[in-house]
Amino acid sequence: MPIRVLVADDQAIIRTGLRIMLNAQPDMEVVGEAADGHEAVRLARDLRPEVCLFDIRMPLLDGLDATRLIAGPGVDNPLAVVVITTFDLDEYVYGALRAGARGFLLKDTGPELLAQAVRSAADGEALIAPSVTVRLLRAFADVPAGRPAAQPISPVTPREEEVLLAVARGLTNTEIADALYISLSTVKTHLASLMAKLGARNRVEIAMWAYETRRVVPGS
Repeated sequence: MPIRVLVADDQAIIRTGLRIMLNAQPDMEVVGEAADGHEAVRLARDLRPEVCLFDIRMPLLDGLDATRLIAGPGVDNPLAVVVITTFDLDEYVYGALRAGARGFLLKDTGPELLAQAVRSAADGEALIAPSVTVRLLRAFADVPAGRPAAQPISPVTPREEEVLLAVARGLTNTEIADALYISLSTVKTHLASLMAKLGARNRVEIAMWAYETRRVVPGS
């Protein structure tokens, strides 16, 4: 079955470009398009696509609020959202990650990275374009969170700490496995354990927790 994708952007030319690139992939299908945030949320709830691509700036309801409504804390069966934006250090993108987005892309992203991002999001890989995401997390590492970082419900093991730091630095599962000399399935087991202990829903929230607790600091 193809990965079903919903595209939301107020610019028709952007939607058309994304649709063409995605439909050119043998394993993807654009099942809906929205020109504003309200329509994006409605279609997301009706169609239940595997991945939603949301522009951060849309009329009526912006991408941040739209993301929170379908992927935010307290949402049952949250959808995978990837934010698309013109600005790689836009404060609204940071807000979108807090609202539940799994990652983000720049609008000048080419077909190859776009396809990789959609596949990764569908597979639960939250850190799309790791180097860009890590730059954003570092840029906003000093922004007050408004609340203390959550404490794990049980102690994080030394191996989980290693996986945690690797995720925060933008490594993929395969890169973590190679760096720590463990299997891919073991990496996934550690990630699942970290998410359970931290109350995190995805890799982005694991990475953000590492920054909030200063396990990783800008420039490290």
